[in-house]
Amino acid sequence: MSAPADPAAPPPTAPAPEPPGPVRRLAVPAGVLAGVVAAFAYVGTVDPNEPGHYPACPLLTYAGIWCPGCGGLRSAHAVWHGELATALTANALAVAGYALFAAGWLVWVVSAVRGRPFRLAFGRVHAWAAGVVLLGFGVARNLPQGAWLHP
Repeated sequence: MSAPADPAAPPPTAPAPEPPGPVRRLAVPAGVLAGVVAAFAYVGTVDPNEPGHYPACPLLTYAGIWCPGCGGLRSAHAVWHGELATALTANALAVAGYALFAAGWLVWVVSAVRGRPFRLAFGRVHAWAAGVVLLGFGVARNLPQGAWLHP
């Protein structure tokens, strides 16, 4: 006969699961990269410089104002074809965004390989800063002195 269980003893616990291996940790960053590459490949294949492939910017069409995103597709098309100077003239802010994404993705991959969590902690200050940059870029490209920022 076995002895009765001690009511003060902690309940038995299951063994802790093994941490995922590096291949499994890289699955999500690889999936995100695949999605971004697929989007760039589509824009690289379907030329936004030819009319009729993509909708026109409503702000430019109806108000005649260049928005911060105007030229973004042409910029992505140029990046896909390795034409960085053309991409910068189409939308310099978009190129900066592509570079920022690439840097963040690399940090994410390095964290995943090392088995460390990767978290983006965007707060109110970051959101306001991004809004100020977008607004400033949008205003600057519509001023006479910012004509060089037109796509």
